[in-house]
Amino acid sequence: MPLFARKSTKNNPSDHSDISQDSKRSSMSGGNSSLHSNNSSNHSNNNNHNHNNNNELDKKPPLIFHCQLAHGSPTGLITGFASVRELYKKIAECFDMSEDDILFCTLNSHKVDMTRLLGGQIGLDDFIFAHRKGRPKEIEIVKTQDALGLTITDNGAGYAFIKRIKEDSIIDRIEHIAVGDHIEKLNGVNMVGKRHYEVARMLKDIATGETFTLRLVEPIRSGFQGIGPRSQSRASSSSAGGGRNYGSGKETLRFKANGNAQIEPKFDEATTAGVEAINNLLESFMGINDTELASQIWDLGDQKSNSMDFAEAIDNSDLESFGFTDDFIIELWGAITDARRLSTRN
Repeated sequence: MPLFARKSTKNNPSDHSDISQDSKRSSMSGGNSSLHSNNSSNHSNNNNHNHNNNNELDKKPPLIFHCQLAHGSPTGLITGFASVRELYKKIAECFDMSEDDILFCTLNSHKVDMTRLLGGQIGLDDFIFAHRKGRPKEIEIVKTQDALGLTITDNGAGYAFIKRIKEDSIIDRIEHIAVGDHIEKLNGVNMVGKRHYEVARMLKDIATGETFTLRLVEPIRSGFQGIGPRSQSRASSSSAGGGRNYGSGKETLRFKANGNAQIEPKFDEATTAGVEAINNLLESFMGINDTELASQIWDLGDQKSNSMDFAEAIDNSDLESFGFTDDFIIELWGAITDARRLSTRN
């Protein structure tokens, strides 16, 4: 029996040479409303001139991020994007390659380190490392247990990949499968363009005892590049910045679900705890890990006073397509209220 009713109805740059993009830079601030005057045309022209001057003063400099290809490249300067897809396009233009070649990006580390994965936000002083497609591999697997031991995420632009491998699981015992591998095909069916939860659901639906085939694409790794642990325990906090402390700023560029990007303060303690708890629930219930999705769920619960209002907010958002059960909604609401209490105690 559900507990509530829901309405029936989602810098370690080794080379300091720069590649600059020839992209148009637009103002980060909106224009002022029009000025109206019943006086002479000269007076109107003066007003328009002053209006234009005010707009020039209101303009803010564009945000510019430093970027390298993770396996080695000169440093590129990236600007003029408001979503992950646009970011990948700008990186591809900067390095003269196809945006389809980019598997994912990490922040302040060139390693395949999932603790530094670029998700729904970028610190204003973060250094971006883009990981390109490398060698494809096809692996036949027998599902000897109900759980494969995979946690799947996606890059926000159509590629699902492995974020975590559970120790001593079916996948952990296959040495050719690694964290960072893109799941390109499952039993010959193209997975490109599918969200992580769709891929996770298809893998879960494979019957125990059945044999299936995964076609994976690993990221290019340079000869000296390391890789984060398969279980992705917390990596060293030392940044890739050498003498420069990248990734230590207090503001972040956050990608919104409506396609806009907004500069916000970094998450406070309650929000950080809440988003992490929600992400853990997504992993336990759905086999996915998605900080952006967890942040969106947290935002929907913000200012809500009870689980019924929270459930209604989810049903009225694009998250309705996930088909969250009432029990799962209750678990999510519990994570939100627990994080709030943590903030109150502190």
